[in-house]
Amino acid sequence: MTPGGFAALKEELEKLKKEMPKISEEIGIAADHGDLKENAEYHAAREKLGMVKGRVEDIEDWLSRADVIDPTKLSGEKVMFGATVVLEDIDSEQEVTYQIVGRHEADVNDGKISVTSPVAKALIGKEVGDEAKVRAPKGVRTYEIVDVEWK
Repeated sequence: MTPGGFAALKEELEKLKKEMPKISEEIGIAADHGDLKENAEYHAAREKLGMVKGRVEDIEDWLSRADVIDPTKLSGEKVMFGATVVLEDIDSEQEVTYQIVGRHEADVNDGKISVTSPVAKALIGKEVGDEAKVRAPKGVRTYEIVDVEWK
């Protein structure tokens, strides 16, 4: 996991922990409304608390087992975890840029792909000028590696 991904998970964990007492309060208020069997507010708040507790447990587990790797301290010409890779789609000639990150911090809309994704797997070990073939739902796509950066 990158330092940014680690920090984002820690921030999410803190927000969720602050939210839990508020949800518990909602449960108490809903319980005061009477019969719990038919109290939708009560059941919704209990379900929400269960989901938040589950997410907190997941994040705490991920953080406790995380290996944090700072890409700015890495270098080299080969694509590996942490690299920011500029690719050119051979067919469309469009460029895309992805950073290869841990699975818990991947967000394609933010240009971050999981090291376990098909694109990342096709790129790992390759260098500038190499081509990578990726199986996609619309068929095989071929990308040329234009640049590898460490930021």
